[in-house]
Amino acid sequence: MTKYVFVTGGVLSSVGKGITTASIGLLLKSRGYRVTAIKIDPYINVDAGTMNPYMHGEVYVTEDGGETDLDLGHYERFLDVNLSKRNNITTGQVYLTVIERERRGEYLGQTVQVIPHITGEIKSRIREVARDYSADVVLVEIGGTVGDIEGLPFLEAARQMWLEEGASNVIFIHVALVPVLRATGEQKTKPVQHSVQELRRIGIQPTAIIARSERPLEEEARRKIALYANLPPEAVFSNPDVDVIYEVPLVLEEEGLGRFIVQRLGLEDREPRLEEWRSFVQRVKEASKPVRIGMVGKYTKLKDSYLSIIEAIRHAAAGLGVKPVLNWYESTLIEKGRLDPAKPVEENDAVIVLPGFGARGAEGKIEVIREVIERGRPFLGICFGMQLSVVAIARYLAGLEDANSTEIDPDTPHPVIDLLEEQRYVDRLGGTMRLGAYPIKLIRGTLVHRLYNREIVYERHRHRYEVNPRYLDRLVEAGMEVSGYSLEGGRVEFIELRDHPFFVGSQPHPEFKSRPMKPAPLFTGLLKAAMEKH
Repeated sequence: MTKYVFVTGGVLSSVGKGITTASIGLLLKSRGYRVTAIKIDPYINVDAGTMNPYMHGEVYVTEDGGETDLDLGHYERFLDVNLSKRNNITTGQVYLTVIERERRGEYLGQTVQVIPHITGEIKSRIREVARDYSADVVLVEIGGTVGDIEGLPFLEAARQMWLEEGASNVIFIHVALVPVLRATGEQKTKPVQHSVQELRRIGIQPTAIIARSERPLEEEARRKIALYANLPPEAVFSNPDVDVIYEVPLVLEEEGLGRFIVQRLGLEDREPRLEEWRSFVQRVKEASKPVRIGMVGKYTKLKDSYLSIIEAIRHAAAGLGVKPVLNWYESTLIEKGRLDPAKPVEENDAVIVLPGFGARGAEGKIEVIREVIERGRPFLGICFGMQLSVVAIARYLAGLEDANSTEIDPDTPHPVIDLLEEQRYVDRLGGTMRLGAYPIKLIRGTLVHRLYNREIVYERHRHRYEVNPRYLDRLVEAGMEVSGYSLEGGRVEFIELRDHPFFVGSQPHPEFKSRPMKPAPLFTGLLKAAMEKH
């Protein structure tokens, strides 16, 4: 039978449940088990697509076009798998489905209620994912914290699954913060005690506690947590802060968590194969030669807005044996004249102009790209960054002074970036962009083709605007090369500059498919070019 591991959180959110869940997945996969992971988000939004990055962090895009929680990125990177939009379940999805069924008369004669209809839909979605992946073990991370009112139906569904699937097939891992009082240096277990009490009040007895803390859990704190959680001390695991998130699975394996979980699930405890992962972590920790990357965007106050890009840089850096130093520049400040656009170029070995929507900060990004062109600094523009690269090329190399994107200026005389044709008839924002992986044909002889070393690549997209084909001839005359077209529709997917050491614009998001041991080629190429600048 399929086994289920539910991961809950206590005390506060953002305590590391996503990394913990991904780490558990890696420990099980390293033992030869087929694993998939689900993130449950209790918000009423149908998906993360319409959320401001400051509210939710990065919107992670799956291969099949789901706009999902950033924790799916952790799952994919740690497990080295491609997940589906079905692996992110939200309150909005569940209630929308149930309400639509009610309107169609499928519950005719019944009073539609949280129990059994909402909880039934939640359980159905979890089991559907288990079947789709033929999984031995399904990890289910329940977002938020125990006690949040919006999370109660999901916890109730988990409790019911424990009854229906059997106690040997379902376990509960509770992740909670053990704060350290600065005044005394003492680890305080009371917050964990209270969150466990709330979990048990709901009807769930945790199988294990993972204690998050600044430093390793002291034995006295471990015994106290075990006592009040009604657990043996060996069911309490320490997960202290680490410098490299990819070290977390190794820390938890050292604590004995992998062995504990397979034993509780009645699985064979095979020898974990973590040699390659250990080697990767060692390369990351030992890298000392710095490579400075200027990160130019408009959500720089919350670095999680660009989480997958940060991780893709780390993957590429580990492969090259260098240490990335990320310097952040708020494009809105550049636009307002409060920050010199030359600074991101002068102070770094390479520059990335980051994704983002809307007019705010766009002119600041364009000014930075102008400096990149003039100074020959290695450059990567991603999605909106690529589109603004085309605007900069049009203005400063092709002589189209008022060129712009119609997203920024609908009345521009030179709309070098324009709305996708199919987007002109869209009347809803949620889930209506060009989303997911599409095949791209790379042009032989181009830099991008050399980096990928393939004719056809599949990369993930999230955009409404594209390069206007009416201006291609003018842009190519000015020095721009198109290095990749979409197989369907011939849309421009990658661009570069002929007389520049490394200037690449990418309409898709290559960061979403980067993996620790399989770095995305564009990031590897950028860092190599940056190293040559030293």
